Amino acid sequence: MQMAIFSIRILLFSALCFGLTQCGISSMRGGNLGGPTVEERNATIASEPTGDFFYGRRYYVEKTRFWGYVRQPRQPWSRAKLVMMREDKKKNPDRLSETGEPSQRYGFDKNYDYRLRGYFTGQQAYDPNSNQFLPEFMLTGYEAVDRQPGWLFSPNDRYDPLRITMMPR
Repeated sequence: MQMAIFSIRILLFSALCFGLTQCGISSMRGGNLGGPTVEERNATIASEPTGDFFYGRRYYVEKTRFWGYVRQPRQPWSRAKLVMMREDKKKNPDRLSETGEPSQRYGFDKNYDYRLRGYFTGQQAYDPNSNQFLPEFMLTGYEAVDRQPGWLFSPNDRYDPLRITMMPR
């Protein structure tokens, strides 16, 4: 009897570990297991609407102050710039407390795609926690366009909330 209970516990523990591993992989890719193929991503970007706006991908790494990547319409993510967001005219979408419920705190929108209104100021801003001088983007408006867009630069992207891992290749 004790052996059967032990075997059941091992089986349940193994299933739990497998499930947690799969959840971790999914969350690293913004909730998409696999995400789009390279060809699908390129086709989507090539057919994007153009206008007086930018596309932005929120890239959150704990303790950093950069916002994420910004690119022009129909430009590949590999040409996007990691930016510091200037909020004189409009606050970031996730301008919330850094404590509290995970869905209601700063960085909750990691890996969301946005249509951003604004402009590059021509200035550089320093992020002391990542030790980088980054272009400054003056935000004037935004709208979320995709909350689970998948990978950013490569289907092999791996998100780590504690260190910068996603950089254009």
